[in-house]
Amino acid sequence: EIRVDTQKIEAAQSWPRPISPTDIRSCLGLTTYYRRFVEGFSSISSPLTKLTQKTAKFKWFEACEKSFQELKKRLTTAQVLTLPKGTQGFVVHCDASRVGLGCVLM
Repeated sequence: EIRVDTQKIEAAQSWPRPISPTDIRSCLGLTTYYRRFVEGFSSISSPLTKLTQKTAKFKWFEACEKSFQELKKRLTTAQVLTLPKGTQGFVVHCDASRVGLGCVLM
């Protein structure tokens, strides 16, 4: 049976606000993996991306908060996390380490 892991959804929804450029890079690294499923990803993530530039002073504006919350919302809604229809071929993307395994069926 294929189903959504609700604990992972809850974990993503409760991500703490990034407090440094390193935190933002980490967050964007994860969310960028799913960018093909998020319409307007570049526009949504733009305020956060700007904070990762070396010349930018780290200051969390309202636009940054909106961007962060919108990315979390878009990554945890049914539009992204749906069961496949089976009308086309599938691609499995996997990543593994000594401590874990992650896969995405696309």
